[in-house]
Amino acid sequence: MSVSTGTRGETVPTVPPGNPAVDTADVSALLERGRTLSTPVLRAAVDRLAPPMDTVAAYHFGWIDAQGNPTEGDSGKAVRPALALLSAEAAGVAPEVGIPGAVAVELVHNFSLLHDDLMDGDEQRRHRDTVWKVHGPAQAILVGDALFALANEILLELGTVEAGRATRRLTTASRKLIDGQAQDISYEHRERVTVEECLEMEGNKTGALLACAVSIGAVLGGADDRTADKLEEYGYHLGLAFQAVDDLLGIWGDPEATGKQTWSDLRQRKKSLPVVAALAAGGEASERLGELLAADAKSNDFDTFSEEEFATRAALIEEAGGREWTSQEARRQHAIAIEALDEVDMPAHVRAQLTALADFVVVRKR
Repeated sequence: MSVSTGTRGETVPTVPPGNPAVDTADVSALLERGRTLSTPVLRAAVDRLAPPMDTVAAYHFGWIDAQGNPTEGDSGKAVRPALALLSAEAAGVAPEVGIPGAVAVELVHNFSLLHDDLMDGDEQRRHRDTVWKVHGPAQAILVGDALFALANEILLELGTVEAGRATRRLTTASRKLIDGQAQDISYEHRERVTVEECLEMEGNKTGALLACAVSIGAVLGGADDRTADKLEEYGYHLGLAFQAVDDLLGIWGDPEATGKQTWSDLRQRKKSLPVVAALAAGGEASERLGELLAADAKSNDFDTFSEEEFATRAALIEEAGGREWTSQEARRQHAIAIEALDEVDMPAHVRAQLTALADFVVVRKR
């Protein structure tokens, strides 16, 4: 595999120059529409949970603080709800038709976040303590399970043929998401992971649910399987682009922007795309990185590493080309996603909005 070399110590853009400009105002409006239309239904779903799960879930979504007081906390970017509503419009129906799908996908997404935070030992999400840190591991597990059950309930209670088709797609995506998390954890204990294995894992962990988000509204609107499959193809490759950017943020992201610790993925020994690409590149920096990571896997003092030790590993990843290769891969997956839209007959303004959302995902600032 050929890996280009990044410049040590410089800020490498998430996407090289030449990527289409993103109209942030339009994208912000799409995200806000997804959040505005889905949140009341999402809140009503959470209200079905028995105490204290309803309160714990409300804390996770940023609706209340740790003391139970209402707050205007960050509840995430709402990319998936926005995609679900656009999906309905791609099928020629009103965006509101996609609301149950938007809520169901958001519930599954947050089920995964609750469990992932616990499994990864993450203490911060969206600039505050994670649920397991505040309410304990048991509540994080129970509330995650409850959100997963609610997702299927929200769809199936529609009682339509289209709801059954949508639920099948959601459950398949959920299984793939769990497969991806299992792969991610297993890779932390291996010295080497191939780029192909990493892409498969990230396709499961991130791509599958984004693929479902961008087809589920169309399915609820009566779209045929071919249309839904092509929309899923867009969403799957968008998910790979999204995850590639997240992998960059997981090493070089500003904690003020990400809400996580510096070098967060390195602290968890994650075999993310920049790491596996750097290890596959060959050369002096790649070999030195491999030696350090192999020693890290056997170290009893890893939890006490200094900032400088993590910075050294990040610098080696960049010197070996892992940072630049991942940036290029984000752009490649973005291009494949956009090409998939050419196979779907949809209103021109919907295609433009799906393109704008894809651009936004890939050029997110770190």
